[in-house]
Amino acid sequence: MPGHSKWANIRRRAKTRGAARSRPPGRAIGEGFETVRYEGYGPGGAAIMVECVTDNRTRTGAEIRRAFSKYGGNLGADRSVSYLFNWVGLMTYPAGTDQERLMQVALEAGAEDVVTNADSSIEVLADPVEFETVRALLTARGFTPASAEVTQRASISTALSGEAAELMVHLLEALEALDAVRNVYSNVEISDEVMARI
Repeated sequence: MPGHSKWANIRRRAKTRGAARSRPPGRAIGEGFETVRYEGYGPGGAAIMVECVTDNRTRTGAEIRRAFSKYGGNLGADRSVSYLFNWVGLMTYPAGTDQERLMQVALEAGAEDVVTNADSSIEVLADPVEFETVRALLTARGFTPASAEVTQRASISTALSGEAAELMVHLLEALEALDAVRNVYSNVEISDEVMARI
């Protein structure tokens, strides 16, 4: 399973949107709101999945479609890209963490994989059902994660560079800026050259 895209890592580190936005004031999710998922492809063919909570599916669908169209993407049919994503328990550790010891403890705790990123940060992956147990065991052994969540992870990634990568970044930012959007998942790998310009 490939690592998270650089986009996902940067967004998670920045924590610009937190785990999820708060609901509109005074209204619970059951009071006229519904969860809707949109799927499609961005510039260069990278997969995108957008989770929304909305009280107006038509308005939200139009906003999502407009963002995709503006930046060279296309909305797809239901399940057109969701098959590329799997639920996974993800715990992250900063650069400088004792990689060998963390790997040993994580695998003993029942983690599925330990991935070292190019920036030397480390990701520990666990089955979502075992996530809380693995996290508790790691924490008890002195490895408290910098972040821990159950999230969607792409089974394959799509590398982009140049104009397609820039358009993709703008599309992802436009989607995240929409009020109804709770989570945006993508399998894109953005080149260092593009990330340096942004």
